[in-house]
Amino acid sequence: MTERIVTAFAPATVSNVACGFDVLGFALEAPGDEVTVRFAPPGMNAASPGKNVSPGNHVRIDAITGDNARLPLDASRNTAGVAAQALLTALGERRAVVLSIAKGLPLASGLGGSAASAAAAVVAVDALVDGHAPLEMLIACAIEGEGLGVRSAHPDNIAPALCGGFVLVRHPDPPDIVRLPVPAGLMAVVVHPDLEIETARARALLGSTVPLADAIRQWANLGALVHALHEGDFALISRALEDSIAEPRRAPLVPGLAQIKRAAVDAGALGCSLSGSGPSLFALCRGRDLAERVAEAMTRAVKAHIGGEPHTYVSAIASQGARVVSPCAS
Repeated sequence: MTERIVTAFAPATVSNVACGFDVLGFALEAPGDEVTVRFAPPGMNAASPGKNVSPGNHVRIDAITGDNARLPLDASRNTAGVAAQALLTALGERRAVVLSIAKGLPLASGLGGSAASAAAAVVAVDALVDGHAPLEMLIACAIEGEGLGVRSAHPDNIAPALCGGFVLVRHPDPPDIVRLPVPAGLMAVVVHPDLEIETARARALLGSTVPLADAIRQWANLGALVHALHEGDFALISRALEDSIAEPRRAPLVPGLAQIKRAAVDAGALGCSLSGSGPSLFALCRGRDLAERVAEAMTRAVKAHIGGEPHTYVSAIASQGARVVSPCAS
């Protein structure tokens, strides 16, 4: 009998999108993470855990690449491992599986790395076991995995990583995901500086209260952005890309943030803000040629104010999220 092996890819995501703290996100075409899964050898089960398997877990992680040996192989402490186990449990699947994870996303980058690993894991496992899990189940299980990494579950990365496109999270649990239209020609630029910002640290800066005036401004911009996406109104998209809640409090974590944003807008971007909790920054642009110019300007500004060698990506808003890329038997 041949061995079944499935590999799934999940893309980087931009969450918050300036005015949509914890509720908006979109997917990039690349980069992303890949998770490969196969059935474990007979005898590996909850009653007889093996290497990198915790008691009660049907998931083992054999290898992780691209992380400089920083992520745990213990499946119960790994976002992909927890998400995979959550799906097996939800499906009532007793067969054990073995994961291999290829990290294409940098750690603590603000590009949804934990979400990408969790999303790729649930899609790969679902395909391997022929689970045919509904999207809501995949999202819920992936959120359980991502919550391990960030100590709180916010689907604004998970939802676009699984669904693709531009999404709004109306309610996290149970997940109520609203898919938003993407105007033709809308492009994203993302620049990842040579920095790391842990999500928990960035979230701690926010506190637990928001001045009413800031909240009203944020609500207005969020409503305007959703309307602008439906209407294809690029001028209104530009006016709405303002964060009055998170970015002002997180700005000290990213040296030269104001100057980098100014460089993006001066080069023609519709707007620029932190991607998730940072340190990556995103800009939205109209057309690929303009996006390429904005990418050059942002990269120069990041080098000038932060230093190092940033990684820059120019991408359409990806219409497809996590997906199987190589189902095979070997």
